[in-house]
Amino acid sequence: MAEDHENEGGEASAQAQPQQLPQVKILAHFVRDLSFENVGAIEGTPADGTPEISVNVNLEGNSIGEDRYQTAMKISATAKTGERTRFLVELDYAGIFSIANARKDFVHPLVFIECPRLILPFARRVIADVTRDGGYPPLMIDNVDFAALYRQRLAQFQSEKAGTA
Repeated sequence: MAEDHENEGGEASAQAQPQQLPQVKILAHFVRDLSFENVGAIEGTPADGTPEISVNVNLEGNSIGEDRYQTAMKISATAKTGERTRFLVELDYAGIFSIANARKDFVHPLVFIECPRLILPFARRVIADVTRDGGYPPLMIDNVDFAALYRQRLAQFQSEKAGTA
């Protein structure tokens, strides 16, 4: 049985309204630019051994309107066997997001942590498809810890700022 509690003025106390959590929605995501260079096939050299693959991920983000943001993920991967390059792939993948109910100081981390986390599976699929279509096993990009990347870039920015001051 529920009881109504009254305060001294005789009014029923209002239930504490839950604070609304930030909401991030993908409005669109798309390939902005894609490049695949099949160096091994162009040179006509056989693929000897297992290639060493290096992957680099960079992020860009900006506001494009009220509560709308764009996050771009630039992924570059190079596969080499010894000194010979097998392939190079560069992908610029972007997402348009709506961010609601977020305090201003939470928006920046959302744009650089949560938004890239949401579009990474799509970018991973593009990279896997293009490398497979290029005659190689699909390159499956590992999960990226965008929170750690964000903290690393923030620390780098603060140290550069302190160094120039």
